[in-house]
Amino acid sequence: MKSNFASKFLQHSAITELMDDLNAGVQGDDMLMLGGGNPAQIPQVTAELEQHLQQTLSDGSLVHSLMNYDGPQGKDSFRQALAQLLSEQFGWPIGAEHIALTNGSQSAFFYLMNLFAGTTDDGAKKKVLLPVCPEYIGYSDLGLEPELFVTVKPTIELLPQREFKYHPDFDNMVLDDSIGVVCLSRPTNPSGNVITDTELQKLDQMCRDANVPLLLDNAYGAPFPNILFEDVTPIWNDNIVLCLSLSKLGLPGARCGIVVARPDIIQAISNLNGIMGLAPGSVGPIVAQHWAESGHLLALSEQVVKPYYQQRAQRVANWLKQAIPDSRFRVHKPEGAIFLWLWFDELPVSSRELYQLLKRQGLILVAGEHFFPGLDEPWSHRYQCIRLSYAGPESDVQQGIAILADTVTRLYEDADRS
Repeated sequence: MKSNFASKFLQHSAITELMDDLNAGVQGDDMLMLGGGNPAQIPQVTAELEQHLQQTLSDGSLVHSLMNYDGPQGKDSFRQALAQLLSEQFGWPIGAEHIALTNGSQSAFFYLMNLFAGTTDDGAKKKVLLPVCPEYIGYSDLGLEPELFVTVKPTIELLPQREFKYHPDFDNMVLDDSIGVVCLSRPTNPSGNVITDTELQKLDQMCRDANVPLLLDNAYGAPFPNILFEDVTPIWNDNIVLCLSLSKLGLPGARCGIVVARPDIIQAISNLNGIMGLAPGSVGPIVAQHWAESGHLLALSEQVVKPYYQQRAQRVANWLKQAIPDSRFRVHKPEGAIFLWLWFDELPVSSRELYQLLKRQGLILVAGEHFFPGLDEPWSHRYQCIRLSYAGPESDVQQGIAILADTVTRLYEDADRS
């Protein structure tokens, strides 16, 4: 007999399948891994990381960190340096008491979604509202209770050059007593969509009016690693829970998530850290502390990381359009993150079937249908999209595009003939 917990977390998980695929690609199993979220190995970031690791090894700070526990809120010196940087740069009224670290952002999302949503002590059922879908695949299985998510189908703006863009459908968005928290990634994983400052301000006001916290997942966004190709203004207030990460800066193995929130929420994160893992890891914070103290964390993001991905995204989008000239194929406008979101209208197979076809040819992408948690109404669009990571070696990306183009072209031609 299994516990409810076992039944919930031992079932098939899309995020676990994705990470298994990613691991197979990293281990060199002759697969073209264009599905996972590993960031690019940017030469300048790698060089600075190696230099800083040598420095922390020489001055003893790295060994000291590895041989001691931090507190459950995470390394105090890094939290203090980061709070000072954010308050000075953006005018946010925060101190170290507004920041907690976690063992990766995924841990933070698990804590926060189950803190704010689920069954309350008076028996009410609270949901997580995702105001725009598609949304991050890793949210889907985080709830301790089933059916934790609700979402709103977006409007789609068709753009020139076979591009498109999602927008939140505020006319059909309801923040009633059933909503415990609103969660949005910006830029959005998988699509790279960036809701505008005006849209975000409207959503923030709706949340404050409804007394519902707004969870902003900026793992790819502002102020770091700043993989954003649109002009945006970083935002925080005492109703926003801002989640940041060192992963997409180039340190995914450090597993360092960062939560910026009101002190009472930070205390809850600290309690959960202590119960679940005693304390967050030390390596990421000790590596990033110097960058935070000097302000280089923001400069590195803006001057190195952002332009690297922006140039790559546009180049790969152009390769895709050249390789797949069919008018039914569109690319979501590249606005951020490390993925391109591909829409194959009238695709004669589901995205899951396309994923399987490509995997048999040695190419790993991610089926789009996994990115719509909480969407109950039928929508053919969710089965016509697939996510491609453009962060890997360019030769791998080009080989992958050739396989994808050949496969999709044959599927369309066979369907047109039938």
